[in-house]
Amino acid sequence: MPMLDVYAPAGIFSDKKALAKELAETIMRWEKVPVIPFFTDNTAAFIHELEPEGFSTAGGSSDHVRVNVTTNAGALNRDQQLGLVKDISALIAKAAGDASLEERTWVALTEAVPGGWGIGGHAYTNEEIVQTVRELLGKE
Repeated sequence: MPMLDVYAPAGIFSDKKALAKELAETIMRWEKVPVIPFFTDNTAAFIHELEPEGFSTAGGSSDHVRVNVTTNAGALNRDQQLGLVKDISALIAKAAGDASLEERTWVALTEAVPGGWGIGGHAYTNEEIVQTVRELLGKE
């Protein structure tokens, strides 16, 4: 179950909750997981607003957005990585009402180590996630 953390200048998004929901739905679509509570309740995006004086590029700019995406290991193949980064960048720009922001959005994809997903007090391995979903779908 992926987590997305968006770090952006304060005030650029008028509807942060809608953006967070759309980002969470987008990663579920790219991961091709079933739309069941196990995923919908455990896939989330968090919008963190930063004051412009709180970050800077080496060139002195404070008009970028950083998105950290954490997935379980091996969740995305190369085509999925490319599509996800493109879609996230487009969603960020659209939510800010600034098409040029797409070029100033950085997306970092990170994979959790096996056993690195904790839900409900249990650290899931990839195999345990797959087994849990198979059981939930009645495909065991």
